[in-house]
Amino acid sequence: MLEKKKFYINGKWVSPSKANDFEVINPSNEEAFATISLGSKEDIDAAVNAAKNAFETWKETSIKERLSLLEKLLTVYKKRFDEMANAISMEMGAPMDWSTNVQTATGQSHIEDFILRLKEFNFEKQFDPKSNNQIRYEPIGVCGLITPWNWPINQIALKVVPAFATGCTMILKPSEIAPISGVIFAEMIDEAGFPKGVFNLVNGSGDVVGNQISGHPDIDMVSFTGSTRAGKLILKNAAETIKRVCLELGGKGGNIVFADSYPNAVRDGIRNVMSNSGQSCDAPTRMLVEKSIYERAIKEAADEANNIKVDLASKKGEHIGPVVSKVQYDKIINLIKSGIDEGATLAAGGPDLPDNLEKGYFIKPTIFANVTNDMEIAKKEIFGPVLSIIPFESEEEAVKITNETEYGLGNYLQTEDKEKAQRVAKKLRSGTVYINGNGTDSGTPFGGYRQSGNGREGGVWGLEEFLEVKTITGWK
Repeated sequence: MLEKKKFYINGKWVSPSKANDFEVINPSNEEAFATISLGSKEDIDAAVNAAKNAFETWKETSIKERLSLLEKLLTVYKKRFDEMANAISMEMGAPMDWSTNVQTATGQSHIEDFILRLKEFNFEKQFDPKSNNQIRYEPIGVCGLITPWNWPINQIALKVVPAFATGCTMILKPSEIAPISGVIFAEMIDEAGFPKGVFNLVNGSGDVVGNQISGHPDIDMVSFTGSTRAGKLILKNAAETIKRVCLELGGKGGNIVFADSYPNAVRDGIRNVMSNSGQSCDAPTRMLVEKSIYERAIKEAADEANNIKVDLASKKGEHIGPVVSKVQYDKIINLIKSGIDEGATLAAGGPDLPDNLEKGYFIKPTIFANVTNDMEIAKKEIFGPVLSIIPFESEEEAVKITNETEYGLGNYLQTEDKEKAQRVAKKLRSGTVYINGNGTDSGTPFGGYRQSGNGREGGVWGLEEFLEVKTITGWK
């Protein structure tokens, strides 16, 4: 059993103020593989005090100093890359190839990109050649960073690294369900030699440690990634102190497949949804298909889903692993059953365990056809390997159905008509629109509209989230 019970506060690994052990479960076998501690108010107070004291000197460091430390962190990350991949696979069930080539690789790419953006970022500039006003970007202060279990190191890097780069200090609370990657990252930061108090880690539950972070009077900003429900609670709790709150929340993306889409558009859409076992907030879990190709698309979707293997996360290969926990498993299975009860056609998958697995939180890739946008499976974020296929007749109807959701994180569309693609993309209300399977480039902003959150992560936009803007008059 791996023991990671200590917190990282003020440059040291310290025991929690109160003993409160918590077992971390491997979702492939439902067995505990690690033990952490859950923190309390006293632990957060100690971490905030350390960050507050460190901010006074850290905010004055030069870009050169910060770059040097970030480059050391990148070196350490590369050295411990495989260890990180193994931890992510065990704690949240990502198969080893996915955990290595996607999950852990994104953490490295974010560090590399923020180093590049920091080198180019201008923290001080003249407002206008004719003006005597000077504009300064200054670190916002002490930041509370709360990260999820589905993309653990991806989200940690998207928050911790720009906070470092801009001169902020911080307290990180990883998900208690998948905390080991966060502990390993804290060990990397310690090895890289960041000054004490700049980075602090306290594990804990959302209702205790998360609550203390979002409401703490000495925390100037909260950056949270997780469910929309939790995001609303954080906003309410943060309101008393008028702190900045950056939220990246849930999604229910639409994938519009026009009749003139490229040949593998449906199959690629299925693979996209099912990757990470469907546990991605911007997954296109509603596939809208033009009626003239609807029946063909259902057959292709079902065939592709049935060909996706489900197996242990410890194995290499192109398969999907389990969902992260018993709570998530039960929620997803209940929603699959509700889809059947609502009258949707079960084209593939279903609520039963895959044939080759008797233990673990495994769910078959599931396809529903003949879905209407008012069904629960079309409205709720299922966060599992489940796709709803909805027919449409016209471009206008496709846009209308796609936008008929409380979310707005990522939408997708498939067509070989470039003008139509650009026209439709402009009409879709989401932070990102993916055309014909093209991914985002490093340094592009990521975030949502409406109940998918506010603010942006990544690139220059990710730096700006952690900065205040100051105008100074009479500068010349």
